[in-house]
Amino acid sequence: MGRRSPKAEQVRTLIGRDLLPRLGAAGLLPPERALAARFGVSRVTVRAALRLLEADGLVRSVPGVGTLATRPSLTTTPLVSSFTDSARARGLHPAARVLRAATGRAAPGVAARLGIAAGAELYELDRLRLADGMPICVERVRLPAALVPGLLRHPLEGSLYALLSDTYGVRIVRGERRIRAVNLDRENAALLAVPPRSAALDVDQVSVDECGRGVEQGRSLYRGDRCDFTTAVRARPGPGQAPGRRPPRG
Repeated sequence: MGRRSPKAEQVRTLIGRDLLPRLGAAGLLPPERALAARFGVSRVTVRAALRLLEADGLVRSVPGVGTLATRPSLTTTPLVSSFTDSARARGLHPAARVLRAATGRAAPGVAARLGIAAGAELYELDRLRLADGMPICVERVRLPAALVPGLLRHPLEGSLYALLSDTYGVRIVRGERRIRAVNLDRENAALLAVPPRSAALDVDQVSVDECGRGVEQGRSLYRGDRCDFTTAVRARPGPGQAPGRRPPRG
């Protein structure tokens, strides 16, 4: 395999960052000539960048039509997993942009959910989560400072769960999650590169480690057109039937 052109890599990044977030599913990219003029490169470089994007699953070429954007999406399951793990499981490249990182004090409601004293010191971390350069989720989490001292001194652009596990020995093993449909306000819509009042999934979650300690209270807003949640369900056992056993046939 030949070496990739640095210019093509750069154009791929620029298209993924500046153009694809503005296009809906099956949105049409500008012609190669226009892209070459926009980025100050040759059409050969543009074609190479588009091939890279197609290999990433972000665009597809349709003869007689042009290059269309595809729809990166994220599926999460009832299993405990980070955004990073969920994105990688779909073959997507995860990233995070820190919007705010600060210390604060636990309000009574948050303190009760985390099992800490009201007024205890918290770390407040707001991030924009991206998959293949596409904004997918606005994530706002609160963590007890006593459990993860000095957290804000670490790089926060990667997996938070990996940071907690590798640096502090804190491994999240279970949680409670409430999901509801909402319409995005202007601020969050702008972050997610969609029109105001677009559909979104509001996920409120409390996570607990293997010692039973409340580690994370968070609220995440997922783009409704880019994410779905999958759950497993089963019927309640009938009278006299042990859980997990099928009734006899006869």
